[in-house]
Amino acid sequence: MGGFFSVAYAVAARQVYKYFANPAFLAPAFFPIFFFVAFAGGLTRVGDVPGFDYAAGYIAFQFVWALLQAVAMGGAFTGFSIAGDFENGFARRLMLAASNRQGIILGYTIASLVRATMTGVLVTVVALIAGMPITGGFDLFGLIGLAIIVNVAATLFGAGVAMLLRTQQAGPVIRTPIFLVLFLAPVFVPLNLLSGWIETLARLNPFTTILDAARGFLAGTPVSVGPAYAIGLALVVAFALWALYGLRYAEKTGS
Repeated sequence: MGGFFSVAYAVAARQVYKYFANPAFLAPAFFPIFFFVAFAGGLTRVGDVPGFDYAAGYIAFQFVWALLQAVAMGGAFTGFSIAGDFENGFARRLMLAASNRQGIILGYTIASLVRATMTGVLVTVVALIAGMPITGGFDLFGLIGLAIIVNVAATLFGAGVAMLLRTQQAGPVIRTPIFLVLFLAPVFVPLNLLSGWIETLARLNPFTTILDAARGFLAGTPVSVGPAYAIGLALVVAFALWALYGLRYAEKTGS
C-alpha cells in the first residue's frame, strides 16, 4: 500500500505542477463559462415560461449545468494529459519505475480534482457576478459531492480511453461521449417542458437524475438524492474498472 500511495502522490504532484505552470490551465472552464453566459444571458426569459418551476431562477438553473460541465471537462482534459504522457514517453518510464502501477490512476484522479476545483470556482465566481442567488445552505455540500463524483467518473473514463489508444488523437473519443451525455440532458428547461425525441433521450440519460438532484441542492429543495448518488457511484466503479483495463492493456503492449 505504501508503494500505491507514493506512486499516486508522485503522479499527482507532477500533474498539479504542470497544471499551474501551463498558461492554458483554465481551458476546461472556457467552454462552460461561454455556454453559461450565452444561455443564462440570452435565454433568461425562459424562466417566465409557464411550467418553469425552478425556485432559484434561470441563472441558477443554468449554473448547475455549467458547473457539472466544467468538472466533467476537467476530467476529459486529464485524459488528454495521460495520452500526451504516452506520446512523449513519460508514461513508459513511469510504468517501469512504479512499484504499484494502480497508483498511477489514483494520482491522475487527484490531479483532476485539483483542476476541477479551480475551474469550478471560476465558473461559480462568474455566476455570482451575474447575480445568481444561493439559497441551498448546507445542501450545497450535496451539490459539491455530485460535482466531485462527475469529475472522478469523467477522469476514469478518459484515463481508460487514453491508456487504450495512447495518443492525443484519442481526444474526440474522450470528449464526444461526455458532450453527448451533457447536452442530451435537460439543459435549457426542466424535463417536464421537453417533448419529442429529446424528452425520451433525456429520460433515459442517467445524467438527468444527477443534474436534477444538483439543481435541487442549489435551490434548497433536494430531490432524487439517493438515485443520483447511486448512479454517480455506479459510474465511478464502472469507469474505475475501465481505467484498470486500460492500464493492463498498456502494460501488455509495453507502452
